Amino acid sequence: MKVSIIGGGGLVGSNAAFALQCGGIVREIALVDLNQEMAEGQALDLMHGSPSTADQIISSGGYEHIPDSDVVCITAGLRRKPDESRLDLINRNSDLFIGILDDVVKAGLKPDAIVFVVSNPVDVLTYVAADRLDLPHSQVIGLGTQLDTIRFRSLIAQRLNVPPTQTSAIILGEHGDSMVPIWSGATVGGVPLDKLPGWTPNVATEIFTRTKGSGAEVIGKKGGAGFAVGIAIRDVIQAIALDQRLLLPISSVQDGCYDIRDVALSVPTVVGRAGVCDRLQIDLWPKEVQGIRRSGTVLRKTIETVMDRIGTK
Repeated sequence: MKVSIIGGGGLVGSNAAFALQCGGIVREIALVDLNQEMAEGQALDLMHGSPSTADQIISSGGYEHIPDSDVVCITAGLRRKPDESRLDLINRNSDLFIGILDDVVKAGLKPDAIVFVVSNPVDVLTYVAADRLDLPHSQVIGLGTQLDTIRFRSLIAQRLNVPPTQTSAIILGEHGDSMVPIWSGATVGGVPLDKLPGWTPNVATEIFTRTKGSGAEVIGKKGGAGFAVGIAIRDVIQAIALDQRLLLPISSVQDGCYDIRDVALSVPTVVGRAGVCDRLQIDLWPKEVQGIRRSGTVLRKTIETVMDRIGTK
């Protein structure tokens, strides 16, 4: 499988490439970036590590890589400022994103290619990509709340001093301020959180508050997120490459799950080689369902504003 990362010279794109290299699953990784010298340098650095990782083709270049790519991962975009919401990025990033989509269309996509949006605000831009690309909506996905979900799990594990890999919890809805923590199914080793020593409603509030602010916290301390988002991207791409049909909280244009339609956000999604293989309307607490629907309402307003501004395909 060949993965092309548009924005591969930047922090997020290069960390995604490194995570994919360490994962050793995909056959080829191509770094595409407006700053070609930066992309070449990142590809060279990755290639130097290949004897200790995996036998992969690692290259850089332009949109000539797109026609034979199985996954086109778009990470390019302007960085969010510490005090800026992801939705505030839209006016700054939408024109850049439309230009990227136009270049992808000109280059030509394989009929079964998956377009994987990481650029923020990811839910809005996933909707824009689905509208403008001649692909089934199931083949246009966004990172959604996968990153929020692994941050959430890591913070639960840290607070309770339990293994992160045994911690199961999920964030749904918007990758942003209206994200919804799904406490109803959160467990450690199969044990509900409220059965564990030290768990209280105040602890839950503390963990979710920090989860929601994790992006801004990392940006404030080191300038931008890289490692965890690279791992989150790898999680999704490996599910596609191996046709794992994993249940992941990725963003896609909804057509009725939890009665949400015509908006891109994260619901429990079965991810495989075809992209979105299925969506599961799992049982949740009523307030969690209400929260996901509220995310849809928030995003719909922004999407309408953006689509009025840029126009449909």
